[in-house]
Amino acid sequence: MQMSRREVLGTISGVLVGSALTGVNMAFSREAAVQDGYWVPHKLDAEQAAAFAYENHFYKGYGCCYGAFQGIVGMMARKYGAPYDTFPMHMMEVGKSGISEWGTICGALLGAVSAWALFWGRADRDPMVDELFTWYELASLPGYKPKKGLAFDGDLPASVPASVLCHPSVSKWCYEHGIDMNSKQRSERCARVTGTVTHRAVAIMNAKIDKAGFAVLGPGASRTACGACHSPDGESDILKGKMECKACHSGALADVFNDHP
Repeated sequence: MQMSRREVLGTISGVLVGSALTGVNMAFSREAAVQDGYWVPHKLDAEQAAAFAYENHFYKGYGCCYGAFQGIVGMMARKYGAPYDTFPMHMMEVGKSGISEWGTICGALLGAVSAWALFWGRADRDPMVDELFTWYELASLPGYKPKKGLAFDGDLPASVPASVLCHPSVSKWCYEHGIDMNSKQRSERCARVTGTVTHRAVAIMNAKIDKAGFAVLGPGASRTACGACHSPDGESDILKGKMECKACHSGALADVFNDHP
C-alpha cells in the first residue's frame, strides 16, 4: 500500500517527536539522580545487598572490594538503571586482598565506603565511616552465612579482627583456628565477611537517607589509652589515624612497649 506525501510526513514527525520526548525523559531521569555532583542514593534491602555482595565476591575472582561495591551500587543499577549502571564496576577489583594482595585496608570496607563517596562528601561520610570501621574492629566475623557456600559449604568459626586491615584480620582468624590462608575455608570466610560488611554498610546508608541517625561507636580501649599521650594535647603528638593500636603494637611487635613510660 502506497502512502501519500502527507502521511509520510506525519509518520516522520511522530517518530521525531517521540524520540525527542524519550531524550527529555532520560535527561530528567539522569538529572533527578544527580545533585550537586553527587549521585542520589536509594535505600536497599540489607539482606538482598549482602547476598548480592557475597555472590559477586566470586565473580571472575574479583574479590571483596568488588563484591561490596556491587552489593550497593550494583544493586541500585539493577533497580534504577542510570547513572548507577554507568559506573565501570570492574575497577573495584583493585581492592582485592587489601589492594592488589598487599593486605592493607580490608577490601570489603573499601568497596562499601567507595560506594558512599558517590553519594556524600566528607563531612557527611566521615561519621558513617567511623561507625562502619569501629564496628568491624569489634565484630565477630565472618557472620553472614549463605544458603549454600560457594567455596566451602558449612559452618565457619569466628574471631574478632581488632583491625580494619586485611593482613591482621585474616591472619588472626587463620591462626586462632588453625586454618591455612590458601584454603577454601579462608576464601569462604572472606566472601562471607564481604556479605556482612555490605549488610552493615547498607543499614548505615539507609539510616542516613532517612535522616534517622545511627549510633557512632567510640574509639576502642587501646586507641583511647594511647591517644591520651599521642595527641595534640599529649606529650608525644605522633599518632596518625583512628584505628585500634593493639593489632599492630602488641604480639609480634610487643618490643615497642619496652621501657615505655
